[in-house]
Amino acid sequence: MLFSMTTAQQGYMHESGEDWVNAWRQGFNFQCPHGEVLVAVRSYFSEKEGSDRLWSFECQRTPYGWGEPSECWWDDINRAGMEWSSVCTSNGLVAGVQSKYFEAVLDREWQFYCCRYAQRCPYSCWKTYDVPEYYREEGEMVVPSYGYFIRGAQTTFSGVLRDRQWKYILCRMTDFDCQFQNY
Repeated sequence: MLFSMTTAQQGYMHESGEDWVNAWRQGFNFQCPHGEVLVAVRSYFSEKEGSDRLWSFECQRTPYGWGEPSECWWDDINRAGMEWSSVCTSNGLVAGVQSKYFEAVLDREWQFYCCRYAQRCPYSCWKTYDVPEYYREEGEMVVPSYGYFIRGAQTTFSGVLRDRQWKYILCRMTDFDCQFQNY
């Protein structure tokens, strides 16, 4: 059975020397190197820092036979304080993330950077469980095995706790070109 991993040990990640892509309450733009896609997401929550999170991402090269991405773009954006569900259009895979913090809402807007590879099609898609498992905990999601890719995410926002939980949408991709424009 495939599963994603979550971490919920208090203070574990913040003290681990992680390379965070953002500072508290600051926006960020993270893009994988050309030809790579996102395979891991980590975050650390702090109520005293504006109910914000520090974020870290890891990338991995796509299979050799796929070649270079045929197209990359910034997909739809959410609004701070709102639930959000986003899957890369045109059969794309997540290759980056950008976010802006809004002090008035104590939340962030999010947008995925997506790349498409020779019109390959997703299959065997599923959502991870909530990351973090509980609001205000540290979170970690690592793609469970090579051959699965992040296509998007669904996220809920707690207006009381001022935090988000994420369910990442993971898929396999066909090894052949397909006719579908979006699946």
